[in-house]
Amino acid sequence: MAWFRRRREPGRTTDRGADRAGLEHLADFVRSRRGVEGFIEPRTTVTETTLLLVAHDGEWTRRRVDSPETARRFAHQLAMPVYDVKLMGYPQRMRDYNARKKAE
Repeated sequence: MAWFRRRREPGRTTDRGADRAGLEHLADFVRSRRGVEGFIEPRTTVTETTLLLVAHDGEWTRRRVDSPETARRFAHQLAMPVYDVKLMGYPQRMRDYNARKKAE
């Protein structure tokens, strides 16, 4: 069967790309919560680069961005600290929030 032999373009992921609505969602999250920090998640074979936002209480959201540079510019425009998740890891308050939600 020919469809088993199809190949993907090198460097392409199976995930959809970033969009304007995603950036608007992130901006709304920052404006409606306090103590928000950004964490840039690198591109993988499955997903594009994403920006994870974590509020002071551990509540979080994630959306696709075009590149790490786009994420940094976005964070700079909103005067929000941004970190590379490969270097910093995920914050403990996010894990605690997920554990609280799971227990509910």
